[in-house]
Amino acid sequence: MDNSFHYEPIEKIKEELETNGPASAAAKIQEYLDQQDNIPLNIGITGESGSGKSTFVDAFRGIDNRDERAAPTGCVETTTEGTPSPHPNYPNVTLWDLPGIGTPNSARNYLERVEFEKFDFFIIISADRFRENDVKLAKEIQRMGKKFYFVRSKIDNNVRDEERRLRSEFNAERTLKQIRDNCIQGLEKQGVKSPQVFLVSSCDLHLYDLCLLEETLERDIPAHKKNTLVSAMPNVNRGIISKKKENLKAKIKYLASISALTACVPVPALFSDADVTMLVATIRKYKVTFGLDSESLQSLARSAHVPLDDLTAVMTSQLAANEITKDLIIKTLSASDAALMAAEEGFRFIPILGIPAAMTLSFIFTYRVLNTSLDMLAEDAQKVFTKALGLNTSV
Repeated sequence: MDNSFHYEPIEKIKEELETNGPASAAAKIQEYLDQQDNIPLNIGITGESGSGKSTFVDAFRGIDNRDERAAPTGCVETTTEGTPSPHPNYPNVTLWDLPGIGTPNSARNYLERVEFEKFDFFIIISADRFRENDVKLAKEIQRMGKKFYFVRSKIDNNVRDEERRLRSEFNAERTLKQIRDNCIQGLEKQGVKSPQVFLVSSCDLHLYDLCLLEETLERDIPAHKKNTLVSAMPNVNRGIISKKKENLKAKIKYLASISALTACVPVPALFSDADVTMLVATIRKYKVTFGLDSESLQSLARSAHVPLDDLTAVMTSQLAANEITKDLIIKTLSASDAALMAAEEGFRFIPILGIPAAMTLSFIFTYRVLNTSLDMLAEDAQKVFTKALGLNTSV
């Protein structure tokens, strides 16, 4: 794969247009978009058996533990190689449930056994305190030039137990600080310099430190993989939804350019057959990214213990509430959108000046429809997120 294509697509597309014409340039744009959608991200999840690795993997992927795609769980390690769990909507993103390290002296052999090089970073999970095995593994990962992050899991259980014990004297912030400080001090005593520990509850991802972990990962991973990470992240706060919207919006100009280049060909009804088909596929992708597809909503309803009807009731756009089809797209076009579409069809057959005009109108039409659709679906995603968490705040 040409890695430079990730960063400088415009010049390559321009060159293709000048050399081989509109159809080839449109194919080049599609190639770029396909590359962006298939950038691999492999996340190694390690820790002792019972630490909550499988639950974290499922929560990150937005999958209920009753789903047939859920990561296998059990008190005994079932593999020595690691179990891959692809993201259901982004198969290029894989979380690997890795086996326990065994003995501290085997850290290097362990990393060789699990094919260390294929992972972008590692998350070391513990349900209580990080032990010698965890520290040895972290040091070896660092020595080999990869990133690792300590995640203290099942925090909701600790907070609940402490609340029961202290009752009226309970203070959530103080409790969380004590847990974090204890983990950090324990790691420092074992020789880890300035460790970062993230407190996470797989049952309540929106609480505690998952958002901070996401921000840290975004800063640390290579630039061309940031969008992949953000797209696959669960909707744990409004900021994630906004980032997803920004990532999708950045691609609209390329999709509109494909539409414009396609308009060069004077074929009757090409717009409805090609452009509307592309709009359908793209808007369906928007719904999946925002968790507004049927499967994602059902999974959210189960995990948040909110009736599915309550979640769907807050969605106001037809795009969110219905299956995306050609008929629905055409039906939801505004009067100005429909006029642009009709004008583009007419200009296509006017000699000389007609094709440039058709290309311009096609670009404007596609750009406007996708922008409007993205805005509506992002707004509905915020509403669903708010309803699922029972937040009495404005979107």
